[in-house]
Amino acid sequence: MNLVAVERSRDFKGRYHVLHGALSPLQGVGPDELKVQGLMERIGAGGVEEVILATSPTVEGEATAVWLARLLKPLGVRVTRIAMGVPVGSDLEWADEVTIAKALEGRRDY
Repeated sequence: MNLVAVERSRDFKGRYHVLHGALSPLQGVGPDELKVQGLMERIGAGGVEEVILATSPTVEGEATAVWLARLLKPLGVRVTRIAMGVPVGSDLEWADEVTIAKALEGRRDY
């Protein structure tokens, strides 16, 4: 379903690699349960300049993004993370502290 959401934006023109999960030690999901080997092979074959991490903004998603970034950066690719924060059409008064903090963290020049 996450892939469909990205496709609906019609803004991303690259290739996807789906991990089929996130690190979750309490649920028995470790690195070996994620589909990372294929990603490593694609990067190793060349032609990959950037990997955009689009994991969920949960504890597990954040842990997975940090782990992947540490794994991929030594391979010489740019590793970025999708922005998170206040959705378009929303009102700031309904946003929680974490959402506001992420929105401020991911701000950009206008």
